[in-house]
Order: sequence, then structure tokens, then C-alpha cells
Amino acid sequence: MSRTRHAPAKRISVFNHKGGVGKTTLTLNLAAALANQGKRVLLIDTDPQCNLTSYLIADEVVDDLLDTSDGKDGRTIWSALRPVHEASGGVIAPPALEPGIENLYLVPGDIRLSEFETDLADFWGQCLQRRMRGFRGTTALSEVANAVAEDLSVDYVFFDSGPSIGPLNRAILLDSDYFIVPVACDLFSLRALKTLGRTLGDWIDAWSTICDLAPRDVYLLPGYPVFLGYIPEGFRVYGGRATSEYSAYLSRIDREVFSQIVQVLRAVHPSLAPGRPSSFKLGEIRHFGQLVLASQNEGKPIYETTKGSPEQRETARAAFRALAKRVADRTRSEAS
Repeated sequence: MSRTRHAPAKRISVFNHKGGVGKTTLTLNLAAALANQGKRVLLIDTDPQCNLTSYLIADEVVDDLLDTSDGKDGRTIWSALRPVHEASGGVIAPPALEPGIENLYLVPGDIRLSEFETDLADFWGQCLQRRMRGFRGTTALSEVANAVAEDLSVDYVFFDSGPSIGPLNRAILLDSDYFIVPVACDLFSLRALKTLGRTLGDWIDAWSTICDLAPRDVYLLPGYPVFLGYIPEGFRVYGGRATSEYSAYLSRIDREVFSQIVQVLRAVHPSLAPGRPSSFKLGEIRHFGQLVLASQNEGKPIYETTKGSPEQRETARAAFRALAKRVADRTRSEAS
């Protein structure tokens, strides 16, 4: 797995195949908090639903991006990958957009990315047959991230993934240096953790086998995403503490994350989930009510919206500031 040419930026996926856990909101606000701390951050919208793009970019601009993504001036992630899909050439790095948050950049998503996901299933099989086209297709998204990250000299790349366990998310996770799992405080999120850990372990094992079969000098995904931790989201607070309805879930989530993700990954390789059991909760993001909707409508971090009280916004700002600092500290220490 040494045959990688990753740009220096640290790549992080915020991943949970269960929908409704706040992945996109968390990704944007965490990335913005890092940008506010002086880090240069690139967001790549790899969800065919384009939620992150719609979060940051006005509707009419999104429509224009999607309408022109097939042309020579296309600027979406599909524009970058289309030559690979059509077998007409290599990736074309699109110019990133600047959505109005200092130090933050965006490669817009595209609904046609779902077509490339179908290709990725075929590319995986071709890798097992040691065919070069399979390796080039499987690593195409990584090549796009390399080119844009190097051009902008960013410190972090965040992938915003859709709620699925499929070929697209497999390629994203295997290209990530780290991943973070957002978890809602409900029974369905608890059940999803088991599938998440087992599936990721299987992907890592399978890619390791493919790497052993790979021809000499072919570019490979790192295939080694380190678990940074999890973030409970959306719980309600009363008197400064989670209500009893949610507090019971918080303790259960902690146990399930350790047994269903940490221990599963450590069985693959101990360094995939380093740290003490108590270190995997990166922070808690409570329910911020109208701030979230206002953030999505205004295209701003939730702590910079015009809604809610100053106290609510400051609470949100402090939560994401602390989360960003912990992510920066953990990625720095893991890299050293």
C-alpha cells in the first residue's frame, strides 16, 4: 500500500450509512470551524443527492452547475469523473468554488455521480482481474482530490458521503486517512453500528488482497482509514444536561461503538482504532432547533445565522470550536 501519491492534506470522511444522523450539517460546521481556526479546508460533495452543495450554494447556481456539468466548462464532481466513465481519458480537476466562508472551498456534487457508482462496482471486479482500467477507475475520485487539494494547498479534505453501503462510499472510505461517525440517539442508529463496523472491516481486508494482486507502479488507495471517533447528535438538553430520554442512549452508544467498530477494526489491525476506550467520543452536538434550519437556508454555519438567541449561537460556536480543536489535535498526533 505504499504506492500512493496522496496530497499532504488529511482526508476525513464523516460516515454513517444510516440516514438522518446529520452528516451534512456536521461536515459543514466542523469544516467551517476548522477554517475559522486558520486551516484551509476543501469539501468534496460525494453524495449524489448534492445536499452539501445545496447547503452552501444558491439554488439557481446549483441548477446551472448541474445543467452544464456535461460540457467542457463543467465544474461538478461528475465533470471531473466523466472522462473515466466514458473511457475517453483521465480525470479533469474542476476549479473549486468559494462559498463565502474564508478558507473554505467546495467541489460541487452532481446527481449523475450515481452513474459513476455503477462503474465503481465494475472497476472493483476488474481490479481482482489485475486489469489497469479497474485500478484507474477505482482511484479516479482520489486523483481528483489530489489535484484540487494540491492546487489549493489545503490542510484538510472532507468527503460528504451519502447514506449507503455501496461502491462509492467504499472508494471514499478507502481513500480517507480518517473517518468520523455521527450517531443519532435512537435505536436504529445503535443497530446500524454493527453493520458499519463489519462492512468497513471487510472493505479493508478485500482491498488489501487487491493491493497484493496489483501490477507494479499502479496508483493505489491507502485503504487504511483510521477511526477518529464518534459524535452523538441531536439530543435535547434540559438544565444543561441531556434529558433522561437521551442520556440512556448516550451510554449505550459508547458501548456499542467500542464493541461494533473499535474492536472490529482492531481485529483487522490495532492501529485502525488507536486510543483508550474513553477517547473515542470526540464531542457532543446537542439539538440546536431552529439554528439548523436557518443555517441551511442562509448557507452559513449554525453559529453565524440570524436566528436563535445570542446564547444559543455562542453555545453552538463553542461546541464546534472544541470539536474542531480535538479533530486537529488527534489528526496531528496520529500523523506524528
